[in-house]
Amino acid sequence: FYILRTLFFSDFQNHGASRFASTSVVKQSSGGLFSWLLGGGSSQLPPLDVPLPGITIPPPLPDFVEQSKTKITTLPNGIKIASETSPGAAASVGLYIDCGSIYETPASSGASHLLERMAFRSTANRSHLRLVREVEAIGGNVSASASREQMSYTYDALKSYAPEMVEVLVDSVRNPAFLEWEVKEQLQKIKSEISEVSSNPQGLLLEALHSAGYSGALAKPLMATESAIRRLDISTLEEFIHENYTAPRMVLAASGLEHDELVLIAEPLLSDLPGVKRHEEPKSVYVGGDYRCQADSPNTHIALAFEVPGGWRQEKTAMIVTVLQMLMGGGGSFSVGGPGKGMHSRLYLRVLNKYDQIESFSAFNSIYNDSGLFGIHAATSPDFASTAVDLAAGELLEVATPGKVTQEQLDRAKEATKAAVLMNLESRIVASEDIGRQVLTYGQRKPVEYFVRAVEATTLNDISTVAQKIISSPLTLASWGDVIHVPSYESVSRKFLSK
Repeated sequence: FYILRTLFFSDFQNHGASRFASTSVVKQSSGGLFSWLLGGGSSQLPPLDVPLPGITIPPPLPDFVEQSKTKITTLPNGIKIASETSPGAAASVGLYIDCGSIYETPASSGASHLLERMAFRSTANRSHLRLVREVEAIGGNVSASASREQMSYTYDALKSYAPEMVEVLVDSVRNPAFLEWEVKEQLQKIKSEISEVSSNPQGLLLEALHSAGYSGALAKPLMATESAIRRLDISTLEEFIHENYTAPRMVLAASGLEHDELVLIAEPLLSDLPGVKRHEEPKSVYVGGDYRCQADSPNTHIALAFEVPGGWRQEKTAMIVTVLQMLMGGGGSFSVGGPGKGMHSRLYLRVLNKYDQIESFSAFNSIYNDSGLFGIHAATSPDFASTAVDLAAGELLEVATPGKVTQEQLDRAKEATKAAVLMNLESRIVASEDIGRQVLTYGQRKPVEYFVRAVEATTLNDISTVAQKIISSPLTLASWGDVIHVPSYESVSRKFLSK
């Protein structure tokens, strides 16, 4: 009451009767301040339907606002410019390139990892210091990431700075200076990353699943190796960019900018990129395999994985696998946030809630253009490793057996999947990335309604059929830590072959 009283009297004394919506003299209600707060004496105040003088009321919002459509323009050299508008004051712009570790050769191994670290360093037109100052001057944020199939460079700032954003982005990608001292500095940092890889066993196992499970391009390491660090130099980076950063393999994507404006800004900066015919995408063959690494760790980390056939290009299967991962769920033995953190998923209810020896138990997938991996990762005490493997195998076999998944479980997973997709797309950065990566993969951006309908159409039969297809592929088994009690590859593989 004291705060309300202070605010009311200070405002009234500062602004007087001009605060009221009528030119007539307004007398203080006889009931005092309490009476005014509780509605007493309100007859002496003007009605709320009297407009304030000099105030223009904006038009009401329409009952339905149509979602912005993604527009795509292809320049003569083959580069695509794609964007969608948004009502906010900020925008996210990114350059997405069909290039990653799968395109590396033995001579250029590790180039993608190093290029990610060299992003937004010195260019032919500006020093690293000047680039950082320019980004800071407009309150922007830049980032870069490398994956097995794609590279991305992104810039997020107020949309009024669109020309500056696009120019810095293109300059950083097209004109890197690769100063010798900067390259050596980043190689040293990569060496530190490699030495600390044991602090991320889950990431290490994911790399191991690729190297053991695939033959060909997807088996190539995403993280540079120690031997690659000794070999990588400026000429290797320049040659890698010259061969792979070509117009037909690039997409400039934006969320929050008018398309015509973006094309007007970007075309002069990108139209002279070489439009050479793109190379055929390197092939990968899934073969399955076994990886074991004995390490000094109090826990044993285990991953069982199988192939997701077709990858993103088989959209229906990819969406069913996404629902399947949400349905199986899992996580750490302690999770804050309640049911929204997956505590009603099958792996939580059937494994994590029952076995204290297991620290984490979760389903995962890594999907690429034409293939992917789906499986379960577990972290447990060493003496419980054999049981954890049995539990993981049992859960994978259960979801592949008709009648073992209930309609209630599937409905929960479908709603959680739709919520995750829609909430993530509220982020400009995620929306921009979605545009860029979809255009690289499909040549277009499919509307979110398309994927929501695919999720809604998923049936119990779809779940069991796709799960059966997945576990019929060869097993990939990876383990790290105290692996003495991890069962043999053959014994685990037989669990699935017998079914």
